[in-house]
Amino acid sequence: MALRSRIVLAAAEGRSNQRIASDLGIPEVTVGKWRRSFAALGLEGLGDAPRSGRPPKHDASVWLKVQTLACQQPPSQSRWSVRTLAREVGLPHSTVHAILHASELQLHRIRTFTFSPDPDFEAKLLDIVGLYLSPPEDALVLCVDEKTGIQALDRTQPLLPLRANKPRSWTNEYVRHGTQTLIAALEIATGKVVAHIRNRRTSVNFLRFMNDVVGAYPDRELHVVADNLNIHKNEAARRWLGRHPRVRFHYTPTHASWVNLVECFFSILSKQALAHSVQRSKRDLKALLQRFLANYNATCSPFTWTKGPAQLQRIIESTKEYQAAHPRKSRRRPKRKHADSIRN
Repeated sequence: MALRSRIVLAAAEGRSNQRIASDLGIPEVTVGKWRRSFAALGLEGLGDAPRSGRPPKHDASVWLKVQTLACQQPPSQSRWSVRTLAREVGLPHSTVHAILHASELQLHRIRTFTFSPDPDFEAKLLDIVGLYLSPPEDALVLCVDEKTGIQALDRTQPLLPLRANKPRSWTNEYVRHGTQTLIAALEIATGKVVAHIRNRRTSVNFLRFMNDVVGAYPDRELHVVADNLNIHKNEAARRWLGRHPRVRFHYTPTHASWVNLVECFFSILSKQALAHSVQRSKRDLKALLQRFLANYNATCSPFTWTKGPAQLQRIIESTKEYQAAHPRKSRRRPKRKHADSIRN
């Protein structure tokens, strides 16, 4: 339709069929055909004429039945497959597959989501997004979190290397050699990471880490994005904040870890360092993490948040609708006695 419209518009400018064909890269006979059709029928002449062919084998009611059942929970299993759905409607599985494909219904796929029950969801979200998009002058924005339970996994048999037409292979049997916890602070302006590797996640380890973070950025105001874990908000954390007036914590909404950009770094770590690695001890795992962090900081780049308040409006409205429909789950908790010292 766009091409045919361009032909008509070019003709209205007085161009010849030969020139229009040359400009649009099409045969001259095509130009003449659609000029004549438009002259005779107007805009309707630019549409396709009815064509002969075999009539549809299944009418709209059959399509509607397949589509409706596909969107419903089957009575005796967790989801439909093409073949079980075909048996249910009494059609060949190839027909059902064609209907589902044309309807863009994908039975095998599932996506996850979580609505935040936080009554201050919008305010917290926009506060953190504002930090990402327009950081305070002469201040740094850091995203802090812990990646716990990083396992040192060894394989019970030797690995087979990557070869032509054969992927790298290992046995599905493994041996656990303990776990490590990575506490990390991501500087979004540069992408650099300050990190501690510890055996456990504790309040003491978190505050020792924050001492090192403050020492790594002397004489700078720090805005720290963190989640609502108890060690980030307990009495010890509030006392620590009282001793460090240059640091301000900004807490993500409940069940909204995707707001914290350090999760992107953890995803990079998992895919590039941990997914295909083998460690025979916690010491090996710690050495692997240290090597990865050193190499990452040497080649890192800034993290850029791309969604402003306008792009987030849909999720804000959906969250409000969820909270209105589930008031008990989004009930506001009573404020702590010393909430002022958190300086959220």
